[in-house]
Amino acid sequence: MGSCFGIFFGFIAWFLARYALGGLYTVNQNERAVKTIFGRAERIPGKTTLNDPIADYLRAEEKERYNYPQVRVIPPGGPYFKWPWERIYKVSVATQTVNMAFDPQDPKANLNGTMLEAVTKDQLNTGLTGQIRYRVSERNLYAYLFGVKQPIVHVMGYFVSVLRERIASFEAPRKGADGLDLTVIGKAAPPPDGATAESAPLDNAIAGISINDLRKNLRDINEHMDKECLSSSARYGMVLDASLITGIDPPPEVESALAAINTAHNQVSSEISLAQATADQKIVQSKRAVEIETLKAQAEVEPLNWLAEQLGELKKSGPEVLASYLRNVRLKLFSQAQQIILEAKR
Repeated sequence: MGSCFGIFFGFIAWFLARYALGGLYTVNQNERAVKTIFGRAERIPGKTTLNDPIADYLRAEEKERYNYPQVRVIPPGGPYFKWPWERIYKVSVATQTVNMAFDPQDPKANLNGTMLEAVTKDQLNTGLTGQIRYRVSERNLYAYLFGVKQPIVHVMGYFVSVLRERIASFEAPRKGADGLDLTVIGKAAPPPDGATAESAPLDNAIAGISINDLRKNLRDINEHMDKECLSSSARYGMVLDASLITGIDPPPEVESALAAINTAHNQVSSEISLAQATADQKIVQSKRAVEIETLKAQAEVEPLNWLAEQLGELKKSGPEVLASYLRNVRLKLFSQAQQIILEAKR
Protein backbone atom coordinates (compact mmCIF):
# COMPACT_ATOMS: atom_id res chain seq x y z
CA MET A 1 0.00 0.00 0.00
CA GLY A 2 2.84 2.36 0.86
CA SER A 3 4.48 1.69 -2.48
CA CYS A 4 1.27 2.74 -4.26
CA PHE A 5 1.20 6.01 -2.34
CA GLY A 6 4.87 6.52 -3.20
CA ILE A 7 4.20 5.97 -6.87
CA PHE A 8 1.22 8.32 -6.75
CA PHE A 9 3.08 11.13 -5.01
CA GLY A 10 6.06 10.56 -7.30
CA PHE A 11 3.81 10.98 -10.32
CA ILE A 12 2.35 14.17 -8.82
CA ALA A 13 5.84 15.56 -8.19
CA TRP A 14 6.95 14.66 -11.72
CA PHE A 15 3.82 16.23 -13.21
CA LEU A 16 4.30 19.46 -11.28
CA ALA A 17 7.96 19.65 -12.16
CA ARG A 18 7.34 18.77 -15.79
CA TYR A 19 4.29 20.85 -16.61
CA ALA A 20 3.83 23.40 -13.81
CA LEU A 21 7.39 24.64 -13.47
CA GLY A 22 8.27 23.69 -17.05
CA GLY A 23 5.30 25.69 -18.34
CA LEU A 24 6.84 29.00 -17.27
CA TYR A 25 8.57 31.05 -19.95
CA THR A 26 9.75 34.62 -20.64
CA VAL A 27 10.01 36.80 -23.74
CA ASN A 28 13.14 38.91 -24.29
CA GLN A 29 13.07 42.59 -25.21
CA ASN A 30 13.91 42.00 -28.90
CA GLU A 31 11.45 39.12 -29.19
CA ARG A 32 7.74 38.64 -29.71
CA ALA A 33 5.83 35.42 -29.13
CA VAL A 34 2.70 33.70 -30.43
CA LYS A 35 0.83 30.94 -28.61
CA THR A 36 -0.83 27.96 -30.31
CA ILE A 37 -3.49 25.83 -28.65
CA PHE A 38 -3.63 22.30 -30.05
CA GLY A 39 -1.69 23.60 -33.05
CA ARG A 40 -3.98 26.55 -33.78
CA ALA A 41 -2.64 30.08 -33.27
CA GLU A 42 -4.51 32.23 -30.79
CA ARG A 43 -6.30 34.74 -32.98
CA ILE A 44 -8.05 38.09 -32.60
CA PRO A 45 -11.69 37.44 -33.54
CA GLY A 46 -12.84 39.14 -36.73
CA LYS A 47 -9.45 40.75 -37.48
CA THR A 48 -7.26 40.07 -40.54
CA THR A 49 -4.40 41.84 -42.27
CA LEU A 50 -6.97 43.61 -44.44
CA ASN A 51 -8.01 45.56 -41.32
CA ASP A 52 -4.46 46.79 -40.85
CA PRO A 53 -2.92 49.75 -42.75
CA ILE A 54 -0.13 47.47 -44.06
CA ALA A 55 -2.69 46.04 -46.52
CA ASP A 56 -2.99 49.44 -48.24
CA TYR A 57 0.20 48.69 -50.19
CA LEU A 58 -1.26 45.53 -51.74
CA ARG A 59 -2.86 45.58 -55.16
CA ALA A 60 -6.56 44.77 -55.38
CA GLU A 61 -5.96 41.27 -56.76
CA GLU A 62 -3.43 40.52 -53.99
CA LYS A 63 -5.61 41.35 -51.02
CA GLU A 64 -7.56 38.09 -51.18
CA ARG A 65 -4.38 36.04 -51.57
CA TYR A 66 -2.56 37.64 -48.62
CA ASN A 67 -5.51 37.79 -46.23
CA TYR A 68 -4.00 36.41 -43.00
CA PRO A 69 -5.67 36.33 -39.57
CA GLN A 70 -4.31 38.59 -36.86
CA VAL A 71 -2.91 36.73 -33.88
CA ARG A 72 -2.42 37.75 -30.26
CA VAL A 73 1.18 38.87 -29.81
CA ILE A 74 2.82 38.19 -26.46
CA PRO A 75 4.96 41.22 -25.56
CA PRO A 76 8.36 41.13 -23.83
CA GLY A 77 8.26 40.21 -20.17
CA GLY A 78 7.20 37.31 -18.05
CA PRO A 79 7.19 34.86 -16.58
CA TYR A 80 4.21 33.57 -18.53
CA PHE A 81 2.54 30.17 -18.19
CA LYS A 82 1.48 27.66 -20.82
CA TRP A 83 -0.35 24.35 -20.58
CA PRO A 84 1.09 21.14 -22.01
CA TRP A 85 -1.18 21.34 -25.04
CA GLU A 86 0.03 24.87 -25.81
CA ARG A 87 3.18 25.81 -27.70
CA ILE A 88 5.07 29.11 -27.81
CA TYR A 89 6.70 30.44 -30.99
CA LYS A 90 9.28 33.16 -30.36
CA VAL A 91 10.70 35.37 -33.11
CA SER A 92 13.32 38.11 -33.04
CA VAL A 93 12.12 41.53 -34.25
CA ALA A 94 15.62 43.06 -34.30
CA THR A 95 16.69 44.69 -37.55
CA GLN A 96 19.14 42.62 -39.57
CA THR A 97 21.38 43.52 -42.51
CA VAL A 98 22.19 41.27 -45.44
CA ASN A 99 23.93 41.64 -48.77
CA MET A 100 21.37 42.14 -51.53
CA ALA A 101 23.13 39.41 -53.53
CA PHE A 102 22.58 36.85 -50.76
CA ASP A 103 20.64 33.78 -51.88
CA PRO A 104 19.25 31.82 -48.86
CA GLN A 105 18.80 28.66 -50.95
CA ASP A 106 22.20 28.72 -52.65
CA PRO A 107 24.96 30.63 -50.79
CA LYS A 108 27.31 30.16 -53.78
CA ALA A 109 24.98 31.96 -56.17
CA ASN A 110 25.64 35.56 -57.26
CA LEU A 111 29.42 35.20 -56.90
CA ASN A 112 29.10 33.74 -53.41
CA GLY A 113 26.56 36.34 -52.42
CA THR A 114 28.74 39.37 -53.25
CA MET A 115 27.31 40.79 -56.49
CA LEU A 116 23.90 40.68 -58.12
CA GLU A 117 23.70 40.70 -61.91
CA ALA A 118 21.06 42.61 -63.86
CA VAL A 119 20.52 43.53 -67.52
CA THR A 120 20.06 47.20 -68.45
CA LYS A 121 17.77 48.61 -71.12
CA ASP A 122 20.64 48.64 -73.66
CA GLN A 123 21.41 44.96 -72.98
CA LEU A 124 24.44 45.45 -70.74
CA ASN A 125 24.98 42.82 -68.07
CA THR A 126 25.92 44.94 -65.06
CA GLY A 127 26.80 44.03 -61.48
CA LEU A 128 25.03 45.53 -58.44
CA THR A 129 26.33 45.69 -54.90
CA GLY A 130 24.60 46.90 -51.78
CA GLN A 131 22.70 45.92 -48.67
CA ILE A 132 19.16 45.67 -47.41
CA ARG A 133 17.86 45.94 -43.87
CA TYR A 134 14.88 43.88 -42.78
CA ARG A 135 13.02 42.79 -39.67
CA VAL A 136 10.07 40.63 -38.75
CA SER A 137 6.75 42.50 -38.70
CA GLU A 138 5.01 41.99 -35.38
CA ARG A 139 1.80 43.22 -37.06
CA ASN A 140 1.72 40.14 -39.29
CA LEU A 141 3.36 37.34 -37.33
CA TYR A 142 0.91 34.78 -38.70
CA ALA A 143 2.32 35.18 -42.22
CA TYR A 144 5.90 34.87 -40.96
CA LEU A 145 5.30 31.84 -38.71
CA PHE A 146 2.55 29.91 -40.48
CA GLY A 147 1.66 31.53 -43.82
CA VAL A 148 5.04 31.32 -45.58
CA LYS A 149 7.41 28.40 -45.25
CA GLN A 150 10.64 30.39 -45.78
CA PRO A 151 9.85 34.11 -45.53
CA ILE A 152 13.42 35.31 -46.14
CA VAL A 153 13.54 33.35 -49.41
CA HIS A 154 10.34 34.98 -50.62
CA VAL A 155 11.43 38.45 -49.52
CA MET A 156 14.83 38.21 -51.21
CA GLY A 157 13.26 36.79 -54.37
CA TYR A 158 10.68 39.58 -54.46
CA PHE A 159 13.33 42.23 -53.89
CA VAL A 160 15.61 40.89 -56.61
CA SER A 161 12.78 40.62 -59.14
CA VAL A 162 11.64 44.21 -58.50
CA LEU A 163 15.24 45.47 -58.68
CA ARG A 164 16.00 43.70 -61.95
CA GLU A 165 12.77 44.97 -63.49
CA ARG A 166 13.68 48.51 -62.42
CA ILE A 167 17.20 48.25 -63.84
CA ALA A 168 15.91 46.83 -67.13
CA SER A 169 13.38 49.62 -67.63
CA PHE A 170 15.08 52.55 -65.94
CA GLU A 171 15.24 55.78 -67.89
CA ALA A 172 16.65 58.94 -66.37
CA PRO A 173 14.08 61.74 -66.09
CA ARG A 174 14.50 64.71 -68.43
CA LYS A 175 13.28 67.92 -66.84
CA GLY A 176 12.72 71.26 -68.51
CA ALA A 177 13.14 74.74 -67.15
CA ASP A 178 9.65 74.64 -65.65
CA GLY A 179 10.47 71.50 -63.68
CA LEU A 180 8.18 69.23 -65.70
CA ASP A 181 9.35 65.71 -66.45
CA LEU A 182 9.80 65.81 -70.21
CA THR A 183 10.30 62.03 -70.36
CA VAL A 184 6.75 61.53 -69.10
CA ILE A 185 5.05 64.12 -71.30
CA GLY A 186 6.98 63.12 -74.41
CA LYS A 187 9.01 66.26 -75.15
CA ALA A 188 12.62 66.42 -76.21
CA ALA A 189 14.92 67.42 -73.42
CA PRO A 190 16.43 70.90 -73.84
CA PRO A 191 20.16 71.52 -73.38
CA PRO A 192 21.14 71.88 -69.71
CA ASP A 193 21.86 75.31 -68.26
CA GLY A 194 25.04 76.73 -69.75
CA ALA A 195 25.08 74.32 -72.70
CA THR A 196 24.74 75.39 -76.32
CA ALA A 197 22.91 73.71 -79.16
CA GLU A 198 26.21 72.23 -80.31
CA SER A 199 26.84 70.56 -76.95
CA ALA A 200 23.29 69.16 -76.60
CA PRO A 201 23.93 66.05 -78.78
CA LEU A 202 26.85 65.06 -76.57
CA ASP A 203 24.80 65.60 -73.42
CA ASN A 204 21.96 63.50 -74.84
CA ALA A 205 24.40 60.77 -75.84
CA ILE A 206 25.84 60.64 -72.34
CA ALA A 207 22.38 60.63 -70.78
CA GLY A 208 21.33 57.83 -73.12
CA ILE A 209 23.90 55.43 -71.66
CA SER A 210 22.05 53.35 -69.09
CA ILE A 211 25.09 52.85 -66.82
CA ASN A 212 25.48 56.61 -66.44
CA ASP A 213 21.76 57.02 -65.87
CA LEU A 214 21.80 54.40 -63.13
CA ARG A 215 24.88 55.79 -61.40
CA LYS A 216 23.57 59.35 -61.41
CA ASN A 217 20.17 58.30 -60.06
CA LEU A 218 21.11 55.82 -57.32
CA ARG A 219 19.07 57.78 -54.80
CA ASP A 220 15.95 57.63 -56.96
CA ILE A 221 16.44 53.89 -57.49
CA ASN A 222 16.82 53.27 -53.75
CA GLU A 223 13.69 55.32 -53.03
CA HIS A 224 11.80 53.40 -55.69
CA MET A 225 12.85 50.08 -54.14
CA ASP A 226 11.78 51.22 -50.68
CA LYS A 227 8.38 52.22 -52.05
CA GLU A 228 7.86 49.02 -54.04
CA CYS A 229 8.81 46.81 -51.07
CA LEU A 230 6.32 48.38 -48.65
CA SER A 231 3.96 45.49 -49.38
CA SER A 232 6.41 42.87 -48.08
CA SER A 233 4.99 43.24 -44.56
CA ALA A 234 1.51 42.24 -45.71
CA ARG A 235 2.86 39.58 -48.08
CA TYR A 236 5.43 37.72 -46.00
CA GLY A 237 5.38 39.26 -42.51
CA MET A 238 8.77 40.90 -43.00
CA VAL A 239 9.51 44.62 -43.24
CA LEU A 240 12.22 45.89 -45.58
CA ASP A 241 13.45 48.91 -43.64
CA ALA A 242 15.73 50.22 -46.38
CA SER A 243 17.69 49.23 -49.44
CA LEU A 244 21.05 50.77 -50.21
CA ILE A 245 22.53 50.14 -53.65
CA THR A 246 26.13 51.30 -53.36
CA GLY A 247 27.75 50.18 -56.60
CA ILE A 248 26.91 49.64 -60.26
CA ASP A 249 29.75 48.04 -62.22
CA PRO A 250 29.55 47.61 -66.00
CA PRO A 251 31.22 44.70 -67.83
CA PRO A 252 35.04 45.02 -68.15
CA GLU A 253 34.85 45.40 -71.93
CA VAL A 254 32.52 48.38 -71.53
CA GLU A 255 34.28 50.07 -68.63
CA SER A 256 37.17 51.51 -70.68
CA ALA A 257 34.92 52.83 -73.47
CA LEU A 258 32.54 54.31 -70.92
CA ALA A 259 35.43 55.99 -69.11
CA ALA A 260 36.65 57.54 -72.39
CA ILE A 261 33.16 58.86 -73.19
CA ASN A 262 32.76 60.29 -69.72
CA THR A 263 36.20 61.93 -69.89
CA ALA A 264 35.36 63.60 -73.21
CA HIS A 265 32.03 64.74 -71.84
CA ASN A 266 33.66 66.18 -68.72
CA GLN A 267 36.20 68.10 -70.83
CA VAL A 268 33.50 69.57 -73.06
CA SER A 269 31.38 70.44 -70.03
CA SER A 270 34.39 72.13 -68.43
CA GLU A 271 35.06 74.24 -71.53
CA ILE A 272 31.39 75.21 -71.75
CA SER A 273 31.37 76.19 -68.08
CA LEU A 274 34.49 78.33 -68.50
CA ALA A 275 33.06 80.06 -71.57
CA GLN A 276 29.80 80.68 -69.77
CA ALA A 277 31.62 82.08 -66.73
CA THR A 278 33.68 84.41 -68.95
CA ALA A 279 30.56 85.63 -70.74
CA ASP A 280 28.78 86.19 -67.44
CA GLN A 281 31.74 88.16 -66.12
CA LYS A 282 31.79 90.42 -69.20
CA ILE A 283 28.06 90.99 -68.91
CA VAL A 284 28.45 92.00 -65.27
CA GLN A 285 31.31 94.37 -66.13
CA SER A 286 29.25 95.96 -68.91
CA LYS A 287 26.33 96.46 -66.57
CA ARG A 288 28.58 98.14 -64.01
CA ALA A 289 30.10 100.43 -66.68
CA VAL A 290 26.61 101.49 -67.78
CA GLU A 291 25.65 102.17 -64.17
CA ILE A 292 28.76 104.33 -63.63
CA GLU A 293 28.17 106.42 -66.75
CA THR A 294 24.53 106.83 -65.82
CA LEU A 295 25.49 108.11 -62.38
CA LYS A 296 27.99 110.54 -63.92
CA ALA A 297 25.32 111.96 -66.26
CA GLN A 298 22.92 112.30 -63.37
CA ALA A 299 25.59 114.13 -61.37
CA GLU A 300 26.05 116.65 -64.21
CA VAL A 301 22.33 117.15 -64.78
CA GLU A 302 21.41 117.53 -61.13
CA PRO A 303 23.00 121.06 -60.65
CA LEU A 304 21.25 122.28 -63.81
CA ASN A 305 17.93 121.01 -62.53
CA TRP A 306 18.56 122.71 -59.20
CA LEU A 307 19.47 126.00 -60.94
CA ALA A 308 16.30 125.85 -63.07
CA GLU A 309 14.21 125.39 -59.94
CA GLN A 310 15.88 128.40 -58.26
CA LEU A 311 15.36 130.63 -61.32
CA GLY A 312 11.74 129.57 -61.44
CA GLU A 313 11.28 130.61 -57.81
CA LEU A 314 13.01 133.97 -58.49
CA LYS A 315 10.79 134.65 -61.49
CA LYS A 316 7.74 134.29 -59.30
CA SER A 317 8.97 137.26 -57.19
CA GLY A 318 8.82 139.70 -60.12
CA PRO A 319 10.44 140.51 -63.49
CA GLU A 320 13.09 142.82 -61.94
CA VAL A 321 14.46 140.01 -59.74
CA LEU A 322 15.92 138.06 -62.65
CA ALA A 323 17.62 141.17 -64.01
CA SER A 324 19.16 141.83 -60.61
CA TYR A 325 20.27 138.20 -60.37
CA LEU A 326 21.94 138.38 -63.79
CA ARG A 327 23.67 141.66 -62.85
CA ASN A 328 25.08 140.12 -59.67
CA VAL A 329 26.29 137.05 -61.56
CA ARG A 330 28.06 139.30 -64.14
CA LEU A 331 29.70 141.35 -61.44
CA LYS A 332 31.05 138.20 -59.82
CA LEU A 333 32.42 137.01 -63.16
CA PHE A 334 33.95 140.43 -63.88
CA SER A 335 35.72 140.36 -60.52
CA GLN A 336 37.28 136.99 -61.33
CA ALA A 337 38.27 137.76 -64.95
CA GLN A 338 41.68 139.19 -65.88
CA GLN A 339 40.57 140.56 -69.24
CA ILE A 340 37.15 141.74 -70.42
CA ILE A 341 36.18 142.17 -74.06
CA LEU A 342 33.13 144.29 -74.70
CA GLU A 343 31.26 144.67 -77.96
CA ALA A 344 31.32 148.26 -79.17
CA LYS A 345 28.11 149.83 -80.30
CA ARG A 346 28.12 151.44 -83.78
